[in-house]
Amino acid sequence: MFPTFKDACYSLGLLDDDNEYIDAIKEASSWQSASYLRRLFALLLFGNLMNRPENIWGKCWQFLSDDVLYRHRTIVGHPGKTFIWNTLSASIRSKGEIVLNVASSGIASLLLLGGRTTHSRFRIPIQITEDSTCNIRQDSNIAELLAKTKLIIWDEAPMVHRFCFEALDKTLRDVLRFSDSSCVDKPFGGKVVVLGGDFRQILPVVPHGSRQDIVHATINSSCLWSHCHLLTLTKNVRLSSGSDIHNLMEIKEFSNWLLKVGDGVLGDDVDGESIITIPYELLIKKSLNPLSDLMDFVYPNILDHILQPTFFKERVILTPKLADVSILNENLMSLIPGDERIYLSSDNILKQDGNSSLEDDEFSPEILNTFSCSGLPDHKLILKVKVPVMLLRNIDQSRGLCNGTRLLITRLSNHVVEATVLTESNIGENVLIPRMTMSSSSHSFPVNFQRRQFPLVVLFAMTINKSQGQSLSHVGIYLPRPVFSHGQLYVALSRVKSKKGLKILIVDDDGCVTNNTFNIVYKEVFQRLL
Repeated sequence: MFPTFKDACYSLGLLDDDNEYIDAIKEASSWQSASYLRRLFALLLFGNLMNRPENIWGKCWQFLSDDVLYRHRTIVGHPGKTFIWNTLSASIRSKGEIVLNVASSGIASLLLLGGRTTHSRFRIPIQITEDSTCNIRQDSNIAELLAKTKLIIWDEAPMVHRFCFEALDKTLRDVLRFSDSSCVDKPFGGKVVVLGGDFRQILPVVPHGSRQDIVHATINSSCLWSHCHLLTLTKNVRLSSGSDIHNLMEIKEFSNWLLKVGDGVLGDDVDGESIITIPYELLIKKSLNPLSDLMDFVYPNILDHILQPTFFKERVILTPKLADVSILNENLMSLIPGDERIYLSSDNILKQDGNSSLEDDEFSPEILNTFSCSGLPDHKLILKVKVPVMLLRNIDQSRGLCNGTRLLITRLSNHVVEATVLTESNIGENVLIPRMTMSSSSHSFPVNFQRRQFPLVVLFAMTINKSQGQSLSHVGIYLPRPVFSHGQLYVALSRVKSKKGLKILIVDDDGCVTNNTFNIVYKEVFQRLL
């Protein structure tokens, strides 16, 4: 019942009045967050639907800004590398200048304001060589954008091959010389480029490469390095965030131990390889089933939490080898109730590679079905509702759907998978994932082929390499075999936000639990930083 006939007309939408929109915002506030209410307010603004927007703001600002203090505390409390990049970007953009934020991985790019992957933004070839250049024409829109750019920020730089930086350098010199001939003699055509990252972490992957090949592939082996000015961050913000004054000493000790692991100064170093002893409090203890204990640490009481998507947001088990990842994922998925859904891929040889009919006969679809590698979904993909998965391809950067995005399966049908986003600013958003055709990029296969499959992999566990750039609350490290490359152990240990969120299970060759493991550090990489 309405007090007046006019109020009834307003309620039915028969009269134009801002009270309708005030009531709409207040009504939606009972079930939606402030960020969604702001989107509604923006929609009203852009649609020119309000007579007096300032009046609506005055009556609804409490609902529209309900999370502002929380967001402010979050930003101020995490003044790390990403905070610096975003602050620098905002400062320059506020003056009307253009900043291009890029990162070497999809997940890292989502943390940056307007971030993109470097290969996407600069059109860097996937198969990179010393002679490669970016696929950018002088008269293209991207060339015009680069000419107007004030600053380029490239995060997680040490993890990609130096040929990528050199390709961009050659391209910028070539593109910009038409407007300024002196650009051809300047690094990156005279553009200011900020490179961020940690050389303690995993270095560029060189297929079948030796230690010398990997070291030679790093950015500080490039001739461009002589033009770089080195700045260093000294505080581990990932560990410090959310900590109180009572455990500052523990944080400092753990942080110093991590740095010693990363610098390779622990243990009996023999040409970059050493055996180190893991602190007792970080270890999974000997028991009848230590692997089950590790899974219980990362995913405690999993059946009580499967209806809570955020439970899976920052938890994972890390291990060096893909084969062990598959075993862990199968074991943990078996604990989730519900029927499995099996999706089979369609595989065939890439014809444009000039494969002969003999190769077609030799590598039949049945043979291609057996191929498995990191970055490519399995031929036989087994999924369940309420199971966490990871996206393996860049689909929609603006919605946070990129290689490495975490999702939770909510519906499985014949031709599409529905899931909820678990990471970054798009958390909680429902998305539909179709089948995609993906090409193999691994040099371990005797032939190039393509696979049509859902670009997903179950994600209770992942390889250490895939975790680089992520921050997690609970990390279990499973080492049934030791790490095999520079920085892997450091990356695995340093993903966690607190010491209490980390447990490690090390198994020796006899299958017994131990407290010793290998650490590999190529110290010659650090010598070039001096």
